Amino acid sequence: MTETQDLFELDGSGPLYRQIKGAIARPILSGRLSPGARLPSEHEFMALFATSRMTVNKALQSLAEDGLVVRRRPNGTFVAPQVSEHAVMDIVDIIDEVEGAGAIYGYRLLGHRLDPPPHPAFPSGSKLLHVTCRHDADGSPLLLEERWINGSAVPDALAESFETTPPNRWLLRNVPWSSAEHTIRAVGAERVCAGELRIAEGAACLRVERTTWQAETPITFVSLTYPGDRHQLVARFAPGA
Repeated sequence: MTETQDLFELDGSGPLYRQIKGAIARPILSGRLSPGARLPSEHEFMALFATSRMTVNKALQSLAEDGLVVRRRPNGTFVAPQVSEHAVMDIVDIIDEVEGAGAIYGYRLLGHRLDPPPHPAFPSGSKLLHVTCRHDADGSPLLLEERWINGSAVPDALAESFETTPPNRWLLRNVPWSSAEHTIRAVGAERVCAGELRIAEGAACLRVERTTWQAETPITFVSLTYPGDRHQLVARFAPGA
């Protein structure tokens, strides 16, 4: 029970069901509980938090409504899988995308530091990890990634070096998300960006900016810049969809 107690800790603030909800949500958002992981039963939570089944049920139901957990009677409650249907476009693993096209993937970490929030979605005072990296395909630069990760919500990310594992893959494997917002625009390559992508300064690029949330908590903001002639976005729609 000690390991479970360490994982699910009440913060002593607000109604008990909200404290229980927060105690379960925190290890999910931090990545300590992986997508698909089975949670303790209602009876185990009742014993852990010394409360009624109604209080535990209320907390779990609220987590399910927020998309953090999935309740499957009679099998139990599980950490929700990735929910790509909520996004305008799927969030894909860049390594899988490159290798799926038959190319050899390459990766280079360019920067790793703590920075202030770059985007209004992050609360003031958030501890953000700023990671800059480049993804290559067959030895040529494919895209430049600038990513800010909410260390206050995902503290395990602060301990990651991202020297060999790209942040995109690490987040997809460790942190569930429930919604995302994309902005797509044409930009001219800035000096540093142009140098990394081996293109002329001011050359046409496609930039995808994405903010990802889990329930109401912002997890990450990323800017992906592609040389204009090396990437395309394709989506299929149906009437009314």
